[in-house]
Amino acid sequence: MKVSRHTKQNGGVSGSVIVITILTLLLLAAGSAAILAYVNYNEQKTNVDGKIDIAVATAKKEQGDEDEEKFADREKQPNRQFIGPDDYGRVTFDYPKTWSAYVARDTSNGGKYEAYLNPKVVPPTGAQQQFALRVTIEEQDFDRVVSQYDALIKKGDLNASPTTSKGNNGTRIDGNFSKDIRGSAVIYKIRDKTLTIRTDADVFKPDFEAIVKTINFNS
Repeated sequence: MKVSRHTKQNGGVSGSVIVITILTLLLLAAGSAAILAYVNYNEQKTNVDGKIDIAVATAKKEQGDEDEEKFADREKQPNRQFIGPDDYGRVTFDYPKTWSAYVARDTSNGGKYEAYLNPKVVPPTGAQQQFALRVTIEEQDFDRVVSQYDALIKKGDLNASPTTSKGNNGTRIDGNFSKDIRGSAVIYKIRDKTLTIRTDADVFKPDFEAIVKTINFNS
């Protein structure tokens, strides 16, 4: 009888141990799952927060760039008026007030008239130096001046098209004038002379387009 009782006690203890062990394992598994879920949640939240921060920073930068561009445009107003020599057709056009103008060659002794315009300071003049605007009035026939670009037009570096400003018809040239100069130019006939106004870089294209619309002269 004693042996039988002992056997039952052992069986009861073993069953309790098994139940406790199973419950412990279940609790550990549940705890691990909860911890894993929390870690995943934190990682996802961090990723989402990071994306939000990047989006906010990008939006702020874009807004800042837009505000800076608007401010720069406002600073250019009101425009100044460029006025060329009377005996060379009195060429006029409006240009940003933040630009400086430099006349490299006047017409006191005749010959070619050259003027350069650039934001703030006009750099030393040169064939390959980029300027916001070049103004040239030369004592050459209009067709001869335009024909100087024929080789580059045939090569495909430049493109020619008709242009008009204030009722004055001319030729427009766009593309690569050289390896350092990519821009646009408008060419007009002024009596026995030819006017060329050119920008040397695409960054000045919006200003150039606005300037072209205001070009006028005594034909």
